[in-house]
Amino acid sequence: METYTPDSLFSGSFPVATGSVTIAAGADLVRGAVLGKITADGKYALSAIAASDGSETPVAILLEDAAAASEDVVAPVAFTGQFNPAALTFGTDHDADTVWDDLRSRGIFLKEVVSA
Repeated sequence: METYTPDSLFSGSFPVATGSVTIAAGADLVRGAVLGKITADGKYALSAIAASDGSETPVAILLEDAAAASEDVVAPVAFTGQFNPAALTFGTDHDADTVWDDLRSRGIFLKEVVSA
């Protein structure tokens, strides 16, 4: 039996719109990865500033680990929601500041989790 272990990926109650997307082969990704969409084939990859295939623009958050090192995989993502930036994985040269505007314009908001 699996055990539920809460994490701090979500940081608020903003509505979460989810879907399934194809993660392009090339790297295993973890829950919380910030993804961009590759224009040519519609697949998703870890968003990195230096990319020039469309994936440089962040558009979604990966909701489950995706073992895509050797082949494309279908995985669930969030297209909207409120997320803890400390729980996200960013591609090369991206951080919470560089993705802020692109994600916000798509209904993905970043807010740190405050402990009581």
